[in-house]
Amino acid sequence: MTQQYRAYLVGENGVFQSAEAFEAESDASALDFARQFTRRGDVEVWQLGRKVGVLKAAQSPAA
Repeated sequence: MTQQYRAYLVGENGVFQSAEAFEAESDASALDFARQFTRRGDVEVWQLGRKVGVLKAAQSPAA
């Protein structure tokens, strides 16, 4: 059974910039799915009123 989750992009000032709603079968699969959004910054993953985790922004390789 899938559950509803939201991935929130967190701006530098700590304010949510945008949100993406999605469904996942578990917290682990929700975090895996939300990892794609870390290209744009830190991401908080929530399931209803419960914070599942925080994913740090993806670092680009040094040029």
